[in-house]
Amino acid sequence: MRQHCVKFLLKEKGYSKVSLNEEKTFKINDIEKRYDLVSYQNDGSIRLVVECKAPSVKIDQKTFDQIARYNLALKAELLMLTNGLEHYFCRTDHQNGSYDFLPELPKKR
Repeated sequence: MRQHCVKFLLKEKGYSKVSLNEEKTFKINDIEKRYDLVSYQNDGSIRLVVECKAPSVKIDQKTFDQIARYNLALKAELLMLTNGLEHYFCRTDHQNGSYDFLPELPKKR
């Protein structure tokens, strides 16, 4: 699933391979977590966090809460949640603690 996301980001959305990082651990409140995929900006900040689930995993509030918790630490501008059948994209507003769901993922600027 993750490799499909990488191909999508490279071919469809204009991301560069060097900006992508897969399966890295990070800490939230001293608990180790692992993201599936992130894309870094030129300044080192994270533009996008991607959470990939198996097709058998339903995308629901629980799965969205997982990526939202990760983003409290990662501070990405964009989130993508997919199980290969359903895809959700949102832009984060860290100042107001809110998310705006998007019809599609914006292309890399």
